[in-house]
Amino acid sequence: MKSQPEIVILLSTYNGDKYLVEQLESLLKQSYSNFIIIIRDDGSSDETQKIITDYVTRNRNKIYSLPFDQRNIGPSASFCLLIQYALEEKESFGFSRIYMMLCDQDDIWMERKIEIQVSEMLSAEQEADGWPILIHSNLRVVDAEKMLIAESFIKYQGLEIYRNRFTNIILSNLVTGCTSFFNEELARKALPIPAKAIMHDWWLALTATAFGKLIFIDEPLVNYRQHGSNTIGAKEFSKSNGSPDRLWEKLFAQKRIEHLIQVSEQAFEFRGRFGNSLSTREHFCLWISSMMSRGGGIWQRALYKLARFL
Repeated sequence: MKSQPEIVILLSTYNGDKYLVEQLESLLKQSYSNFIIIIRDDGSSDETQKIITDYVTRNRNKIYSLPFDQRNIGPSASFCLLIQYALEEKESFGFSRIYMMLCDQDDIWMERKIEIQVSEMLSAEQEADGWPILIHSNLRVVDAEKMLIAESFIKYQGLEIYRNRFTNIILSNLVTGCTSFFNEELARKALPIPAKAIMHDWWLALTATAFGKLIFIDEPLVNYRQHGSNTIGAKEFSKSNGSPDRLWEKLFAQKRIEHLIQVSEQAFEFRGRFGNSLSTREHFCLWISSMMSRGGGIWQRALYKLARFL
């Protein structure tokens, strides 16, 4: 490799003292070396900030921390601040063009995670130079003590990983944030991420599929730890929800689904920001999805079915 791309790992923490050290050690043991870590703590009340201070002190020029301000703004807004900070301050770290990786506080990265994703990115950029690109991967699901729950997060969740076009991503996010690796073009295109975005990784995935490429590596590159304090976590897919009786109940239920209202609001935001740059089909799918916040449950589900068909 002629020159190693400059990687910035962005880590947002909150009351993560139980698992943070193990995660930081897995980052420092990566086979790929040209990276720095930037941490923002989201107002922790445990020992997290002490751990961060210790690692910053012992790993100067490798680990950096934003000043502790005790504000708790949530993971999505915290990662948005980190992305913006990395773009604004890259030259102060001696970087010219950066790539970014999102990192959670309680997982464990495989030793070759960065190396594998960088290789995939360089190949992708040869074919699509200047495009916004997002690369994500499979994960191993483990419990709090690192005992295996599932070899494949994708199968465990029952995710339809092949439904990865923009019109599919409007309705369902396939990207797990802690595996996300993206180039500077995507970061600049996606920012600012609006408050109505369901999660930062979903907005990044929408932007990548609308204007660039979304690439999936079907290899677990992260041990995805499940414990009592997960912000989102993994839930095993159950086929029982697809029984004829359940489908009939869902189709004619009067109660609106809160998640679809959030999907609708996110679609409305994306359409407002980028609508003029999208194809007629993409614009129409966003419009259909943005209408799901109106009317009753039957109307909402009918629009969902229509948008999914598109």
